[in-house]
Amino acid sequence: MDQFARGLLEEAKRFYEKARDEHSDEGKQAYLHSALMLGFCSFEANINSIAADFLVRPELTILDQSILGEREFRFADGEFVLVDGLKMYRLNERVEFIHRRFSGAPLDKTQAFWSQFKTALSLRNELTHPKQQTVLKEEAVAQALESILAVLDAIYRAVYKKPYPARKRGLASKMTF
Repeated sequence: MDQFARGLLEEAKRFYEKARDEHSDEGKQAYLHSALMLGFCSFEANINSIAADFLVRPELTILDQSILGEREFRFADGEFVLVDGLKMYRLNERVEFIHRRFSGAPLDKTQAFWSQFKTALSLRNELTHPKQQTVLKEEAVAQALESILAVLDAIYRAVYKKPYPARKRGLASKMTF
């Protein structure tokens, strides 16, 4: 799963590179859309991979398991139990939960990357749930991808005590298509 998530991020960065080189507005927007959406696909795949790493711990409460596995829970026979069914949590809330639960400290939301990440989420949501046509700018997509890298790095440093491996390459993709 980690390799797949990193591959999606490399694709996102490559589409961003292609957007910078594209001369037509139509092509530029298509590449920027692809870069932003694949960036968030990668981010969510990374978060799900991290959650899966911890989901096997026996000391987790039902609520912990519900948040990590995005599963519904109910009260049955005098206790809370997980049931089949999807229970969606906001992406930023899952990030905050994972950071605090497995590092013991809250995510520092005063860091610039967090506000940039929230802006990137809003931009992604404008594309996912359009109410009007959104024209992306290269700078906004670059900042979105950089914020994704920064949030993943913060989580990795807090939880795994090491930097996120793909962070050091920045927005330079390893792909050449």
